[in-house]
Amino acid sequence: MRTVTATIIALLITTPASAEGFSTVRERQGFVSIIDGRDLTRFGIKLKVTPEGAIRGRAFGRDVRGAWQWRSGYFCRSLYWGSLDLGPNCQAVKVDGGTIRFISDRGDGDHADLNLR
Repeated sequence: MRTVTATIIALLITTPASAEGFSTVRERQGFVSIIDGRDLTRFGIKLKVTPEGAIRGRAFGRDVRGAWQWRSGYFCRSLYWGSLDLGPNCQAVKVDGGTIRFISDRGDGDHADLNLR
């Protein structure tokens, strides 16, 4: 069970980053226009990130909930997966067509790509 949990957390959090073809989202208004009314999906994950600052959905059979703010050009979120607190993190955001990329640690860490549906 511990290995499965670690794998799921890795998918929820990030994978190694590369930025080919992606444009950086620098402003809150631009971010909101991308996510408003859309689901963010990936195998086993379906999330809503609302313009009002909520994050909610499901990932691998567990509820996901959290909150976000836009601070100094970064998507700063706190997140729970079930009862597990994934903690706060400020992330760079990039977009390429129907894919949105969140890069942890203010763009210096790993990334997670989600489909915009």
